[in-house]
Amino acid sequence: MPPAFFADRRVATHTLSGHPEHAGRLNAVLDLFEAEGIPSQLLRVQAQPATEEQLLRVHSPRHLEVLARTEQLENGAMIGADTYVFPESYGLARLAAGGVLAVVDAVCSGAAPNGLATVRPPGHHAPPEGIMGFCLLNHIALGARQAQQVHGLARVAIVDFDVHHGNGTQDAFYADPGVLFISSHQSPLYPGTGATQETGQGAGKGFTCNLPLPALSGDEALYTVYEQVGLPVLERFAPQLILVSAGFDAHWADPLANLEMTLGGLDRLVRRLLASAAMLCEGRIIFVMEGGYDLPALSHGWLNIVRALLDQPPGPDLLGAGGAFGVCFRGVAFASEGAARPALGVGGRLQFNRPYSIMRRRAAENKGTLQWQRSICATTTIELMRC
Repeated sequence: MPPAFFADRRVATHTLSGHPEHAGRLNAVLDLFEAEGIPSQLLRVQAQPATEEQLLRVHSPRHLEVLARTEQLENGAMIGADTYVFPESYGLARLAAGGVLAVVDAVCSGAAPNGLATVRPPGHHAPPEGIMGFCLLNHIALGARQAQQVHGLARVAIVDFDVHHGNGTQDAFYADPGVLFISSHQSPLYPGTGATQETGQGAGKGFTCNLPLPALSGDEALYTVYEQVGLPVLERFAPQLILVSAGFDAHWADPLANLEMTLGGLDRLVRRLLASAAMLCEGRIIFVMEGGYDLPALSHGWLNIVRALLDQPPGPDLLGAGGAFGVCFRGVAFASEGAARPALGVGGRLQFNRPYSIMRRRAAENKGTLQWQRSICATTTIELMRC
């Protein structure tokens, strides 16, 4: 069976010239898909805009009231410092959310083995009550609630490899032991959340696992922190479905961050997540589009996701290893004591013996020698405490 796929070019009408989150992002992805003959290899699902009842599974009534009022605008408006809305924006965000729900339905019902939703605006910064970070509705959180409340899944995992911490998704499930949230992200960086000490609260204590990485970490740091921390936590949780917030702003070419990943490195992580899904939940995994503001990196990153879902080899990394800095060091990963405790089971101490070490390198000649703050970049060894 082919993967389930949702995309709708109508959401491209939510756009603002000169803003990094614009219609060209989705169009670049879909244009490349069409050029490569991808749509004919996928199960195209249709969707209706998410209903108020569905949205209230994650968002507050006040949040929806604020969004509904934007439909009365004569033109557009900025909410906060970074998020724009037009009269049609709320309806288009509801359509994007409905598309994610449709893919979840297809995968959970057995109509498709896995899936992807190329939607915008992104969603992972939208908390239950609030509009921020280009995000109006939290699509992936709504997808997790659909899996829980409609399909009866007891354990849903969300993995977020967007370069920015998914604060909205974390907030939505911070007290929910039925949803494991794992986020790798650059730190410090917007929105300023995602410290390792943020592990959940109440019954959800231990079901949030943050993996912050310093700037310029590179591919090896990202992959290693998942192998050593994120994936062991995921395996202990044993999800019935994995949802992935796929942001390609971790790529070295992205203008809004500098984590220095390559297409090859991100593809390696995607395929490792697919292998985990095959082992843990019969391959049920869904990728949802989040950030990524360099169009070649975004579009080719998503092409690699489709190729991975179709069990095809990745294409060549046309963008290469990057700009003036390249991969300057392997990075530092931090895991707080007790991160994802319930997911790690019982008894003893789980010791990760390989440290994440800093490797100083000379950057391009016109940049001089990179200077690192040792308070951030100190060599460390990961330890997680089992309950």
